[in-house]
Amino acid sequence: MELDALFRWLYSTSLATTIRENESLFPWIEAVHVLAITLVVGTIAIVDLRLLGLASVDRPVVRLTKDVLACTWAAFVIAAITGSLMFSSNAYNYAHNFFFQWKMALIVLAGLNMMFFQFFVNPEIERRDWIAETPLAAKIAAAISLTLWVCVVGFGRWIGFTMERTLAG
Repeated sequence: MELDALFRWLYSTSLATTIRENESLFPWIEAVHVLAITLVVGTIAIVDLRLLGLASVDRPVVRLTKDVLACTWAAFVIAAITGSLMFSSNAYNYAHNFFFQWKMALIVLAGLNMMFFQFFVNPEIERRDWIAETPLAAKIAAAISLTLWVCVVGFGRWIGFTMERTLAG
């Protein structure tokens, strides 16, 4: 099935139609999405700023990460669900929106950065559990993470300014 046909089918589902045509449903979904993204980025920033040595330097990295990880994942799941619901309401136009495409690409890059950190940097941190100074690789991964997530938020915000509300194509 061609992707555009899939996007048009998703647009035509009863769920997408309900979200699109209900006066208050989309704004409520969007509000929950924004709050969830705020929690995702906020909890990631807590860890990244610690890795950079800019905050919570008196707390071990492993402990700090364990303290916020459940909140990060829960918020990410909520953001993914609400984002998917909003996407369904206008799938074709979202899929062809420059800012949406870049937001998705940046989320993938942030995920790859997180995987790099988990597999190559985190084992060393867990072995030593630095209290004050973190290794250079951890600082680089943290700086990349912060940059990517700030860009995700920025591109996400621009989606709303550039979307058409009707089926195009």
